[in-house]
Amino acid sequence: MTESLVIMGVAGCGKSSLGAAVAQATSLTLVEGDDFHSPASRAKMSQGIALTDADRDGWLFVLGDQLRAHPQGLVLTCSALKLSYRERLRQAAPGLRFVFLDISREESQARVSARAQQHFFSTTLVDSQFATLENPTGEAGVLRVDALKPLATLQAEVCQWLDTHKEPTCTTKP
Repeated sequence: MTESLVIMGVAGCGKSSLGAAVAQATSLTLVEGDDFHSPASRAKMSQGIALTDADRDGWLFVLGDQLRAHPQGLVLTCSALKLSYRERLRQAAPGLRFVFLDISREESQARVSARAQQHFFSTTLVDSQFATLENPTGEAGVLRVDALKPLATLQAEVCQWLDTHKEPTCTTKP
């Protein structure tokens, strides 16, 4: 059973922020999924071209390698929009759990627009993210959280959920 966790959701939901907070609280390594996109995929996304399953194939393979390379556990940020993508990651790390940051299309669009100068992801791709998303709510090992809650609240929710499934490992700041 892995101690790894994927922080997932559409663009702009807060994966990086929550991933960093949970990694710090659990003392696990943080792996930013975006860091492993190929230059070609980054170029497509910056031009507003949605990635295909074929584009994501190599990326998911590398993320699976990251999970296998950290048997002690890690926190991975990854959109994991389709069930088939989540299943590939689960194959790499049996027992893998997911935190789904649920957000509205409008709020996602606003957040992606606000970070447009600092991030390669084009604002025109938000609709394609929602079109691709296969909501994981109800899948085993998935916690759905409201992406609009304060970061400290989200981190506490995730830690409480993790702690109910094994020995406590999170340290939360009062």
